[in-house]
Amino acid sequence: MADSTEQYPTDAPPAAQAASIASPINFILLSLLILLVYLRLRPAQPQTLPKAPPPIVFRTFTPPTLRPYNGEKGMPVYLSVRDRVFDVTSGKNFYGPGGPYENFAGRDASRGLACGSFDEDMLTKDLDGPLDDLRDLGDDQKQALTEWEERFSEKYLVVGKLVPVGSEEDTKA
Repeated sequence: MADSTEQYPTDAPPAAQAASIASPINFILLSLLILLVYLRLRPAQPQTLPKAPPPIVFRTFTPPTLRPYNGEKGMPVYLSVRDRVFDVTSGKNFYGPGGPYENFAGRDASRGLACGSFDEDMLTKDLDGPLDDLRDLGDDQKQALTEWEERFSEKYLVVGKLVPVGSEEDTKA
């Protein structure tokens, strides 16, 4: 019989061994599997509802008290049509700062809407003076104003009414 060292030559490859399960690639794959299972099964965070807007109280405005409601400094956007004050904050892109109707924010927009003009000269200059009675409007302009008022009534909340400075309703408020 030959020597036992001759049976197993040392320069030959070792016999096939069982691969270890603890290899680096298996560890990475197991980690990814655990991460995916966790992400799929973790409890969802409870949904939080947005904070409710503060309640709007119907109030009486005069032109000077309406003026600050122009969308600047975090204020809501109000405008008046035929002495009814509408909260148009949801349309801030149109009526707020930088919008095409920004001149109407915080003001009586009746004449400008009736005439189809967004110019500054359509607005009452004297805020302490009487309200625009719109008597000089033509039939077409009155019809246009009625359509605008209906559109605002359908789309926006009425938050108050506009009265002249020094009126009986102004002194009660």
